[in-house]
Amino acid sequence: MASLWIVVAAAVLVLGCASSGATARPLVGAASAAAKQPLQTSRPYNIAHRGSNGELPEETAVAYMRAIDEGADFIESDIVATKDGHLVCFHDMTLDDTTDVADHKEFAARRRTLEVQWANVTGYFITDFTLAELKTLRMKQRWSFRDKSHDGISPIITFDEFINIALNAKRVVGIYPEMKSPVFINQHVKWADGKKYEDKFIATLKKYGYGGKYMTKRWTEKPVFIQSFAPTSLIYAADLTDSPKVFLIDDVTVRTEDTDQSYEEITSDEYLDYMREYVVGIGPWKDTVVPPTRDNKLATPTDMVAMAHARGLQVHPYTYRNENRFLHYNFRQDPYAEYDYWLNSVGVDGLFTDFPASLRLYQDWTAAKN
Repeated sequence: MASLWIVVAAAVLVLGCASSGATARPLVGAASAAAKQPLQTSRPYNIAHRGSNGELPEETAVAYMRAIDEGADFIESDIVATKDGHLVCFHDMTLDDTTDVADHKEFAARRRTLEVQWANVTGYFITDFTLAELKTLRMKQRWSFRDKSHDGISPIITFDEFINIALNAKRVVGIYPEMKSPVFINQHVKWADGKKYEDKFIATLKKYGYGGKYMTKRWTEKPVFIQSFAPTSLIYAADLTDSPKVFLIDDVTVRTEDTDQSYEEITSDEYLDYMREYVVGIGPWKDTVVPPTRDNKLATPTDMVAMAHARGLQVHPYTYRNENRFLHYNFRQDPYAEYDYWLNSVGVDGLFTDFPASLRLYQDWTAAKN
C-alpha cells in the first residue's frame, strides 16, 4: 500500500507536466494563506532536510508531502540546473548516488570527470541532462541502511513542483531552498537571455509571490529562507529580493567555492559583521558548533552560536539523523537527548532533520510537559 500511495501522490503532483520538459502547472485547489493555519513561530523551526528523507528517497514529491504530514515547519531543497536551463530539486552535481541513471544504457556515454568545488568528481552530471531526460530517471534512497522499498518509483521534481507542494498544503508551510553550487552551475549552464543561475532562482520565487523581510505579513503568508554556502551569491541575491537569507557553513577547514577562503576565515567576528547586512542567520554543520572527539563524544562547544546571536542572527544547524551511527555517545542512542541538548543547552533557532516526525513529536512532548 505504501508504494501505491507514492505512485498516486507523484502522479497527482506531475499532472500536466509532460515528459518533454514543460514546467508543471500550479496544482488546483490551494486554500488562500488567510484561510490556513499559520506558520508556528513560537519555537525553533523544524526543517525537513530534503523532505522526510529518513523514510523516503530524498528531494522527491512524496518525501516533501510526508514531511508536511509529519509537521515540518519548512521543507528544504537543493536547487540545481539542467542542461536546458530548468531548475530542479537535487543535492549532488552527479546523478549516481540517488538515481537509477546507471541502469539507463542510453546515457552510458555521459559519464565524465569535472572539477566541483576544488575536487575532481566522476559521474553522470546533472548539467549534462535535459529536463525531459531527467524525468525518465527514478530516485533511490542514498543510504544502504535505510528503507529501500521505495526505490525506482519517484521522479526528479522541478523547483516549480517543489513550491507547489508547499503552497497546496492545508496549512502554511515554509520553503528553504538552497542556491546549490552556483559557481559550477554558472560555468556549465548558460541561459539565452544572459541571466545567471541566481537570477533564475530568485525569479522563480518571485513568480509565486515570495518576498518580504523576515516576519513581515508578506513573509508569514509565504515563508521562505534562501540558503547558500556561497557568500557572494547571497550578496548578489540581496539586490534581487528582500526575502531572508541564511549563510551555510561547512567544516571550518573547507574552502568556500567562491571566495577561496576557508569557512574558519569567513566566520570571524569581522566577516559576520559584514554578512549580517545580507543574511538573517547562519546554517552551520553541527560539528563546527560542537566538535566531536575521536571517541565519538562531544567536545566543548565553540562560540559560534554566541557570536551569531550577539549579531541578531539565527542559527539553524544541519543535519540531525536519528540512527545510532550518527548519535554521539553522550546521547545514549536517544535522539530526544540530542534534540534536548541542541535546543535547550546550545540554544539554536531551528534544526535541519532527516526525521521531521521525530522532532515534531519531541517538541509536542516537551511542550505538554511545560
